Amino acid sequence: MAIDSKTTLIDYVKRRLGDGVVDINVSDDQISDRIDDALQKYASYHYDGIERFYLKHTITQTDIDNNYLPINDPIVGVNRVMPVNTNSTNMFDLQYQMRLNDVHNLASNQLVSYYMAESHLNTIDYILGNEIIFEFRKHTDKLHLIIDWTNDVKLDDIIVVECYKKLDPENNVGIYNDSWLKSYSTSLVKRQWGQNLSKFDGMTLPGGLTYNGRALLDEANQEIDELEDSIRSTYESPPQFYIG
Repeated sequence: MAIDSKTTLIDYVKRRLGDGVVDINVSDDQISDRIDDALQKYASYHYDGIERFYLKHTITQTDIDNNYLPINDPIVGVNRVMPVNTNSTNMFDLQYQMRLNDVHNLASNQLVSYYMAESHLNTIDYILGNEIIFEFRKHTDKLHLIIDWTNDVKLDDIIVVECYKKLDPENNVGIYNDSWLKSYSTSLVKRQWGQNLSKFDGMTLPGGLTYNGRALLDEANQEIDELEDSIRSTYESPPQFYIG
């Protein structure tokens, strides 16, 4: 059965825990909340939960007055902020002169010296501060640029933000069928089941049976610890951006 929505993932988790054979003592709302928790963990740590994205923003008077850029997309991290030089056709521009003078080398496939010169220019740009220093907090949806807003930018300037965006599972339904997400969702619901049953530990049922929610809770906690270790060691992207 294809798992391509939150509903089908919930059905899968319930079947995996034995629904139809035993009673799953977890409410529908509790299961839905645990699936949301699993999706949040997936987006925060799994490399398939985010994608690199280039956000283009045109400076407005409101931005200048506020001294920050609004970030309305589900951005989880920003890597760098780059101004776009709209006057790049200037014949006295250094990059323009390099391309003009080296066009014959490019035609003859002599790319090594050109590549080295470009790399050197990029290093100079980085050292001299061509890239903009910034501060970003994902929960505020604000990108603060450490610049002089009066002199360094003007209306209609273009800023490009290299960032990482959280994938929406409703538009990328393959996320629901991820093996780690399915196992983690199951373990979270199992822990909720154990927490519910542990409130009745020691209670005797007809026939002499007793509740033992603590055993189920301990088993689920061990599974969760192992899965969280695996996502950090196997599926997490190397740290390369600032999340604030």
